[in-house]
Amino acid sequence: MRFFRLIIWCLLCPVLTMAQNASITGKVTSKETKSPVQRASVFLSNSSFGTISLADGTFALYKLRPGQYTLVVTAVGFEDFTKKIQVDDESVTVNVELSPKTIQLREVTISTTAKADWKRNFEQFKKDFLGTDENAKLCQILNPDVLYFTYHKRQLTLEAETDNFLVIDNRGLGYRVKFLLKDFKSDAISGVITYGGERLFEDLPGSAAQKKIWQKNRDIAYYGSPMHFYRSLYTDKLAEDGFEMRRLTRYPNPDRPSDQIIHQKINRFKSINRGDSVNHWIEIANLSKYTQERVTQIPWYSYEVLRKTGQQGIYAITFPNYLYVMYTKKRDETNYKDIFRPLDMPNYEISVVTLYNNPPYALFDKNGIVISGEPLYEGTWSKARLSELLPVDYVPSEKR
Repeated sequence: MRFFRLIIWCLLCPVLTMAQNASITGKVTSKETKSPVQRASVFLSNSSFGTISLADGTFALYKLRPGQYTLVVTAVGFEDFTKKIQVDDESVTVNVELSPKTIQLREVTISTTAKADWKRNFEQFKKDFLGTDENAKLCQILNPDVLYFTYHKRQLTLEAETDNFLVIDNRGLGYRVKFLLKDFKSDAISGVITYGGERLFEDLPGSAAQKKIWQKNRDIAYYGSPMHFYRSLYTDKLAEDGFEMRRLTRYPNPDRPSDQIIHQKINRFKSINRGDSVNHWIEIANLSKYTQERVTQIPWYSYEVLRKTGQQGIYAITFPNYLYVMYTKKRDETNYKDIFRPLDMPNYEISVVTLYNNPPYALFDKNGIVISGEPLYEGTWSKARLSELLPVDYVPSEKR
């Protein structure tokens, strides 16, 4: 039996090796002059694959894992270039033409009030963007001056963006992350934080002992993460990897108005010094958003929620109501007000997934990255911030 397995492994090895040796090559030129653009930053978003274009504008990215990537090219004086690319076993050639950048001058305000507002917004941004875990304490934003903030007082929302790379050193995981931040929004009323943009991961220098610690921390961040879950889902290894899916049904709590109404009531009674009324609405705010919550006893199998698509290496996940995901190899002692947990269930990590497409589905690739139909995560996965973010090409060092 061992001999037979060895033969199979030997036959598969060339295939597996080839699958890791795909590449993207191309040339960067100016759309106006057709001349090559050198020293353009060329990278695959949310990965550790990056390079710069040579004097003749050519570039090459090698040893890529199969999956769907976003190729990003940036250069001084040009508009950013992005393109979705599906990487399989063969090499891909992409010729990039960059358009001249239209210069937009921002209004500069130097008042003392404006500086105080920026500092307050920056402190909230760090908490919402980097996180509050132990790794977040080891994250440092190296160039905060590239951040622009807009705060909407009535809606209690903070928005942020950058014109250049936001550079963050994550000394918890050993990465320098270069982030072209777009569409960051923190909604204090709903508690939902969303952001998008292109990012590149680079390994920080460190001693052999330090790199060993970083590798351990990266594995901790990976196991139980959405990336780990989606990879386990399409390979049908959920139970083996410690995941269990169940169906969650729940209904809006009729005794709890929307977050927006609660916020309006609290502010109104605060303005007229009605303390009792303020406390009453705070109690209402602390009520669960849902009622009649029920988790099925029988787990779902992969085939019940997984669907193939017409694209190679792209999968769809779909389910009714809500997906209740348990990761049984870790514990989470956080008390989530809106996450139902049966009394006889151990304190496993729990995440609830909601899909918003109609019909509900999300698409993801072999790297375990959602590429369309971004789900809403509640529970453990909702806590994940940049402090625990890994490149899409990450492979854990050891099996758990």
